[in-house]
Parts: sequence; structure tokens; C-alpha cells
Amino acid sequence: MFLLLSRYLKPVEEIDRVLPAHREFLDRQYAAGRFMVSGPLEPRTGGVIVTFPMSRETLESILAEDPFVREEISAYQVLEFKPTKRTGVLAEYVPLP
Repeated sequence: MFLLLSRYLKPVEEIDRVLPAHREFLDRQYAAGRFMVSGPLEPRTGGVIVTFPMSRETLESILAEDPFVREEISAYQVLEFKPTKRTGVLAEYVPLP
């Protein structure tokens, strides 16, 4: 699984211009079962995405499609982690070793 921390590189006005396309990108990833949860940071300096398990290569190809990345207005810090605990409601979605 991955925790993605997005950091805005441009003013919020530029972010807002591309936000509708970014949200469409997010919708596609949710529909494909790739993203678990996402949202903006507070204060609004970037955002967070938690993915379902996937390979690093798959994730990189997905992020290359993000309009925020293509427009170079946001950069992701990609943190891979191996879950060792989870709440019962996530048992179906988050495998443990």
C-alpha cells in the first residue's frame, strides 16, 4: 500500500484551474478500485491519498495520468508501507502478512 502526500508547487489559483480534471482522475481511480481515501491537507498546501495494495510500477503509471502531475503544479511524496494492523471493516481490503 502507499500513502501519497501531494505538495502544491503553484498558487491555489492554478490548483483550482486544474482541480476539476484532477477530481475526474480521482474518480477513475476509485472506480478501478485503486484508491481508498483522499482529500486536501488543512491548511490547503497539498493533499493525501491512501491506495489499495498495488505494485510501485502500477502506481507510477497511475500518477503519470494525474493532471496535477502533468501540469507540474503538484508533486507527490510516495511512501510505501506494509500494514501489520487494521480495523475489522478493512479486513476484506487490506491484506496482512
